[in-house]
Amino acid sequence: MNYIQYTFKVNPPEPGSDILIACIADLGFESFENTPDGFIAYIQEDLDIDTDLKTITFDDFSYSFTKNQIEQVNWNEEWEKNFSPVIVNDTCCIRAPFHQLDKTYKYEMVIMPKMSFGTGHHDTTWLVCKNMLDFDFKNKPVFDMGTGTGVLAILAKKLGASKVIGNDIDEWSVENARENCHNNACSDIEIILGDGNLFSNNSSYDFVLANINKNVLKKYIPKIVQILKPEGFLFLSGFFKTDTDELIALCTANYLTPFKQEVKNEWTVLILQKVN
Repeated sequence: MNYIQYTFKVNPPEPGSDILIACIADLGFESFENTPDGFIAYIQEDLDIDTDLKTITFDDFSYSFTKNQIEQVNWNEEWEKNFSPVIVNDTCCIRAPFHQLDKTYKYEMVIMPKMSFGTGHHDTTWLVCKNMLDFDFKNKPVFDMGTGTGVLAILAKKLGASKVIGNDIDEWSVENARENCHNNACSDIEIILGDGNLFSNNSSYDFVLANINKNVLKKYIPKIVQILKPEGFLFLSGFFKTDTDELIALCTANYLTPFKQEVKNEWTVLILQKVN
């Protein structure tokens, strides 16, 4: 499955970008990245909605966009040209296979992204990893929803989780995550193809990790609660600070209590605990 990259220029960028993102999120976009003069958004090729975008207008700001199909590329070459290792709290290092091993860090993950999202460079992945380091995962079962490269699932395993399951709707992400799990000596992590409907009430988890876009989170939070153990923790990310109140309201209506939230460059991680 290929993706279309939309590059939006918004004038003025603030608050225009946030308003525009809120309006188009329901059209199928899966990821957003802020830029100085707007933002970049990604959508699956078969959901391309160029015509719909041209009908959206605003009185307080204007916008334009260009789009580009993301082609299959040599990700080894791209990473080598453009990326450096990601360091989280001087404790965790996320690097590519061609980066030099550095034994300074307690936790190290070797990630090759291929066509998957979640290398650790994005603020949301970094935020979730940072906060995972503050929790006790030892001997706890974990579900990683929308696993992408598998980076969060792998970190959970390295933090001592007893069982880790990840899922994704994209075949290449599942394949990529499995390869990354194998390359990090975490082959016992189970990566499955499918969406949140794979959740089973027969399984329960101490932690659920969900770094996805806001609309997917809203759809599946009621299902996530069903598989989360009492007093278990849900890590939500993939959304902007401006979406936090809406998600908290939905979560509290589904027996989840806010535990912590943290913001980095307007992206947010929200940690909630299931009440008995």
